[in-house]
Amino acid sequence: MFPASAIRLYRSPPMYRVSSFIRHFAWALLSGVALATLWVNLSPGTYYDAIEWRLADLPLELGPRGSLTLRALVSEVLMALFLFYLGKELWEALVLNRGALRGRRAVVPMMAAAGGMIGAVLVWLVLAALFETAEEATPGIGWAVPLGSDVVLGYVIGRRLFGPGHPALHMLLLTAIAANIAGLLVRGVSFPPEALRPLWLILPLAASLALAAFCRLAVRSERARRRALHMWPYLLAGAASWVGVTASGLPGALGLLPILPAIPHADRAFGLFAEAEEFLTDPLNRFAHLMVRPLIVVLFLFGLTRGGIDLGAMAPTTGIVLGALWLGKPLGFLAGGVLALRLFGLRLPRGVTLRDLALVGLISGMGFTLPMLALETELPGGAMQEAARLGLALSLAAGPIALMLGRLRARG
Repeated sequence: MFPASAIRLYRSPPMYRVSSFIRHFAWALLSGVALATLWVNLSPGTYYDAIEWRLADLPLELGPRGSLTLRALVSEVLMALFLFYLGKELWEALVLNRGALRGRRAVVPMMAAAGGMIGAVLVWLVLAALFETAEEATPGIGWAVPLGSDVVLGYVIGRRLFGPGHPALHMLLLTAIAANIAGLLVRGVSFPPEALRPLWLILPLAASLALAAFCRLAVRSERARRRALHMWPYLLAGAASWVGVTASGLPGALGLLPILPAIPHADRAFGLFAEAEEFLTDPLNRFAHLMVRPLIVVLFLFGLTRGGIDLGAMAPTTGIVLGALWLGKPLGFLAGGVLALRLFGLRLPRGVTLRDLALVGLISGMGFTLPMLALETELPGGAMQEAARLGLALSLAAGPIALMLGRLRARG
């Protein structure tokens, strides 16, 4: 037990309203999924021919096949913009004044997110050992699939459940973003050693250092400051970073994250996806503002190329996915959060209860967008992969379940 003097209130910064454009992301994603599901069930041959259409042969071995298909273009190139957008929010929460994850404020949400990931993996391994019947399955295969959570769809459910300014909504967004980025990193390094080429990571490191040096020089004169407002240095650094990350064997969706720390940002945080950020003019927020409309298209294309659900693909793998997301992740999330409270003598953010924490954990069991990226590399193609895709789609039912439980709690 900690002495009373060591027990501090886990205070959170003021909760600004979250911008409503995240809902547009959700509708774009669901529209793409609906169109893809209709297409793949009516004419599967033409659907797969379309998304696997070869656009170009890559000059370097960037990606698993050395060629650029429509699906690869969306997943490895365009989704890097989405991860950059999410990473920007996580970075600001970690480093900016009054950031939601600065100092001791990071302990509870990060341990909760880690607990959810560990719980999902453990349940996956247990259920796979007991019930997996696919001939192509090997022991432990696919454990990285349930690591991520759905940010945009989880936000829509969380906003309706908690309200736009509730601190539990901010905790939901923080933990979902952290789990997605961590899940992609784990997926990358879980490849066999021969699939990784770490020397290529020198390129994103050099791009980040060069961009940081450019930005430092830009503050020395008014002319240099005006030059720093041009986009070409950031675009050049981003392209170099993406090439280095992808060529190293890590997922291309992570390709723009290394340059995040080098881009000038605001002095203080206003909360995740805060409406107030729309009035900021620092380079990092300018890029975020410019990305909003293109990302609506990106998420529609992602749903179209990754979200084709074969409604007849039900198999034991489907149940394993649901067990990992609906059982392992919420229980691990709650256990990780409670452990952080006990070990460090913290309390939940003001306005958040243990029931809210449990509901956030349940919503984190909606594993769709980023887990879809793991299917192609973590599971064999064919029936097993399609069964897992169906499980990820069904996992979205955790959202309505959380809404129902929240309403019952409110009536009680």
